[in-house]
Amino acid sequence: MKLIKCEEKRIPAVMDFYNEVVSYLQSHINYPLWDSDRPSEDGIITAAAQGELYICIDDKEDILGAVVLSEDPEGDYDAGDWNESLRSGEYLCVHLLAVKPGSLKSGVGSFIMEECISLAQRGGYRALRLDLVPGNTPAERLYIKSGFTYAGTKDLKRNKVNIPLFDLYELNFN
Repeated sequence: MKLIKCEEKRIPAVMDFYNEVVSYLQSHINYPLWDSDRPSEDGIITAAAQGELYICIDDKEDILGAVVLSEDPEGDYDAGDWNESLRSGEYLCVHLLAVKPGSLKSGVGSFIMEECISLAQRGGYRALRLDLVPGNTPAERLYIKSGFTYAGTKDLKRNKVNIPLFDLYELNFN
């Protein structure tokens, strides 16, 4: 496996990947509460154009997972109970982490997180931060296993009716 920046030519395959993930979630337990609007195609195109979209591929170049690493928290991260007081630009945010349904519990999520941590450290960032829907226990287990600590449950002012609060997590590089 390897984690690479997504090139524009791969966007249709990435959208197929995310659509497969959303279909799976809707027929099982939809922990992140994703639907046909999230992740959006416009968001994926923008993330790829900004160099923030990464895909995890196998030796056959099949997409096993994807993640967005961005300086934009997409909400009010100042509300968090962070252990370190960091300014925008000093940390990266993990968004839209997903693993192909056929590859769940195979180590893909852990591999992606290890690579995200490495990319953030090599980029000179002081931390990784993320948020998740309360009750998203698979994601919570992955993040805790990867060294993240809980930083509160907060309203990030995203105006999502079905998700008024988010659990925040951080991993500081001291």
